[in-house]
Amino acid sequence: MSTTDYADVPFDLKDPSLYEADRQDEFFTHLREECPVFWNPEVDGPGFWSLTKYDHVVAASKNPKIFSSARDWGGHRIFDEKEAGGAALGEAALGDTSDVDTSMISMDPPEHNIYRGMVTPGFTPPRIKALEDGIRARVRDILGKLDDQDHCDFVISVAAELPIQVLAELFGIPQSDRHKLFEWSNALIGEDDPELRPSDMFIAASFAEMSDYAMHLWQNRLETPGDDLISMLVHARIDGKPLSPERYIGTFILLIVGGNETTRQSIAGGALALSQFPEQRQKLLDDPSLIPNAVNEIIRWVSPVLHMRRTATEDTELGGQKISKGDKVVMWYVSANRDEDKFPDPFKFDVTRKDAMQLGFGIGQHFCLGSRVAELQLRVLFEELLPRYPNLQTTAPVRRIRSNFIRGIKEMQVNLNPWE
Repeated sequence: MSTTDYADVPFDLKDPSLYEADRQDEFFTHLREECPVFWNPEVDGPGFWSLTKYDHVVAASKNPKIFSSARDWGGHRIFDEKEAGGAALGEAALGDTSDVDTSMISMDPPEHNIYRGMVTPGFTPPRIKALEDGIRARVRDILGKLDDQDHCDFVISVAAELPIQVLAELFGIPQSDRHKLFEWSNALIGEDDPELRPSDMFIAASFAEMSDYAMHLWQNRLETPGDDLISMLVHARIDGKPLSPERYIGTFILLIVGGNETTRQSIAGGALALSQFPEQRQKLLDDPSLIPNAVNEIIRWVSPVLHMRRTATEDTELGGQKISKGDKVVMWYVSANRDEDKFPDPFKFDVTRKDAMQLGFGIGQHFCLGSRVAELQLRVLFEELLPRYPNLQTTAPVRRIRSNFIRGIKEMQVNLNPWE
């Protein structure tokens, strides 16, 4: 147990309402100073250790032998994946989840490396570079649809639209099907949000529809392979054998969430930050060459993935705390990205920042495979958005997702031309 008396701490880091209200900074700042490796009890579980400092998160991330993300140890989320169903499905009752198996995010090396290698060819530098012209054309088309509007919901009109279009392209599916990916992604990450998951029946129906769609793609790519991510999965061989349908669906789920949510939330959160800090926006308008650096700061500032979980495979010690074999260890990226020891003035949004590497996409073995595609989308989006709508301004408080996993914005009303 932590040396801090939990009874004296008026918060529970598992509580999704903290992040829906965007109140987490005050609590994590307190913990980084007073108890950086903190024991958080659970009313519905054994409790977990919380890592709130940058160096502790990095240490755990780079030591999978002791800090496991494997499903057999509980997986990559606070809840236990062995009990809650497939990776990223959450805690909702899904009935029979035997038709989904774990994906690479809930594996340790060497198994993780093998499965990661199945889709790595889709994210090589030449392939990513080849995407830029198409992404720019998509951005211009998306923004062009706003030309006759003064106001819009930026999330629906822009932030959600670009990454789901790009994901559809990477999957090799018709753009008309992108709306399905958007709906499934919301359902998959929204286990604590009644708007995104109105009922267990809803998520069960969504999961069934998604599985049917995934298997339709499987059969199609068996007959007509391409160079898309789905084809790479269908024709991959592990020890000479193809993926099982269950593991294929688990990986399909991972790609939907990973290829969409972090980018969507970084775009929305970046636009919000530039609205809140107009002096930083002006720096980018004056010098667009700063935009690639600003992308890194946006991801740090937003921290679109709040946490990942590991489990101790043996007794160990971190930050002066004795961690027992089997203990859950939750790495809070949202706190590590505000660590005063790594980021001077961490609560300042600074597009010229040149400090430590942000952890918005993780670090170590599970560093986000699609991070470069996400960064490319962010760079191109803000290169096109800023000169077109230099004074974009929010008109109401944003509405955030109720989640302890994704730091997301559901709705962000903006005035595109507030001073015209």
